[in-house]
Amino acid sequence: MAVAKKRIWGWMAFDWASQPFYTLGLTFIFGPYFAVVATEYFLSTGMEDGAARAQSQAVWSLGQTIAGLMIAFTAPFLGAFADNSGRKMPWIAFFSVIYVVAAFMLWGLTPDGSTIMLTLIIFYVGFFAAESALNFVNAILPSLGNDQEVGRISGSGAAFGYWGGVTSLFIMLIFFAENDQGVTFVGLTPLFGLDPDLREGTRFVGPFIALWYAIFIIPFFMFVRDDPKAEKKSTKLSAVWAELLETLRAVFHRKSLLNFLIGSMFYRDALNALYAFGGVYAALVLDWQTTQIGIFGIIAAIAAAVTTWLSGLADARVGPKPVIRIAVWVLIMVSVVIVGMSRETLFGVPLAADSSLPDIIFYICGVCIGGAGGAVYASSRSMMVRHTHPDRPAEAFGLFALTGKATAFLAPALITLFTIMTGNNQLGFLPVIFLFLIGLLLLRWVNKDGDRAEWSAS
Repeated sequence: MAVAKKRIWGWMAFDWASQPFYTLGLTFIFGPYFAVVATEYFLSTGMEDGAARAQSQAVWSLGQTIAGLMIAFTAPFLGAFADNSGRKMPWIAFFSVIYVVAAFMLWGLTPDGSTIMLTLIIFYVGFFAAESALNFVNAILPSLGNDQEVGRISGSGAAFGYWGGVTSLFIMLIFFAENDQGVTFVGLTPLFGLDPDLREGTRFVGPFIALWYAIFIIPFFMFVRDDPKAEKKSTKLSAVWAELLETLRAVFHRKSLLNFLIGSMFYRDALNALYAFGGVYAALVLDWQTTQIGIFGIIAAIAAAVTTWLSGLADARVGPKPVIRIAVWVLIMVSVVIVGMSRETLFGVPLAADSSLPDIIFYICGVCIGGAGGAVYASSRSMMVRHTHPDRPAEAFGLFALTGKATAFLAPALITLFTIMTGNNQLGFLPVIFLFLIGLLLLRWVNKDGDRAEWSAS
C-alpha cells in the first residue's frame, strides 16, 4: 500500500513540476511580456497601434498552431511505440531535458524585440516537449486505480499542479517580475541584481521555470516506474504503424469513444485558446501591466486548484461527463464576456474613462477560466481512462493528444483570421464560443461510463 501511495504522489509531482510552464510561461508572465515586446517591435516598423497589437496576437497564435500540429502528428505514433516497447519513462526523461533547456533559453527575449522569432520558436519547442511528456504521464493514470479512484486522483493531481502554479507565480511577482516603475508587486527591486530597465526580472521567468521543473520532477523519477510485467511487442516501425492503423480504424466503430474524442477536440482547443490568449488579451485590450496580470493569474490558479480538487470528488461520485458539461457552459459564458468587453465599452454600453468595471469583470472571468478549465482538464483525462484499452494506454492517450491537437491550429488560426479581418482583439475571440458549443453538442452521444466493455470484447 505504501508503494502504491508513493507511486500516486510521484505521479502527481509531475503536475506540480510542469504547471509553471503554463501558468508563468504560456499565460500570465512570459506570454503577456512577449505580446508587449512584439507590439513595440511592430510599432517601430511603422505599424499603427491597433495593427501592431493585432499582429502581435497573430504571431503568438501562429507559434501555437505549428506546435499543436507537431504534437498531433507525433503523439499517437510515439504512444504506440511506447506501448509496444513497454517503456514510457525514457520518453518522459528525454522530453524533460528538451523542456528544461528551452525554458531556460527564454531569458534571451530582450525588450528591443531583436530575438522575437527565435524566442517564439524556442518557447513552442518547450511547449511541444512539455505536452509530449504529459501524454506519457497521462498514460500511467489508468494503472493508478479503478474508474472512481482515477477520477479523484486525476482531480487531485491537477489541483496539486495548480497549487504549484500559484506558488511559483507568487515567487515571481514578489521577487522578480517588475512593473513599469522597475519594482516588483511588493515594491522590491528584482533579486540577484537583475536590471529592471532590461526587464531582466521578467525575463528570469525562463530560468525559473527550468529550475523549478528540474528540482520538483525528482519525486516522479524516484517513485514511478515502468511496469516490468508489461507485454512487449515488436518496436519495428512497420509493426508499430500497423497496430496504430488498426486502433484508428477501430475508433470509428465505437460511437462513444469517437464522439468523445471529436467533442473534446473542439472544447479543449477552445480552452487552450483561452489559456494562451487570456494574458495577451489583458495586456493588449485592458493595458494591464505584468504584475497586474500576475495577480489575475494567482486568483485564477487558486480558483483552479480548489475547483479542480472539488471536481475530482464530483467525478468520483457522478462520473466525469456531468462535470465536463457544466464546466464548458461556464467557459462559454466567460468567452461571451470577453468578446463583449473592452476598456471603453461593455456590450456596446460606454464606460467612464477611469472605470474599473472591466478590471473587476475580468478578475471574475479569471476565476471562472481557472476553475472551469481545471475541471475540464481533470475530468477529460478521467473520461479518457474509461475509453482506454488496458493494454494500450500510451497509444490511447496519444490519440487523446491527437484529437486535442489535431485542430490546435483551428482556434489560433480562427483567432488570427478574425483579429486581422476585424482589426479588433475582442472580436478575434468569437470562434472560441463556437468551438465550445460544438464540443458540448457532441458530448450528448458519449456514454458516461465509457466503452471499456467493448474494448474487452474486442
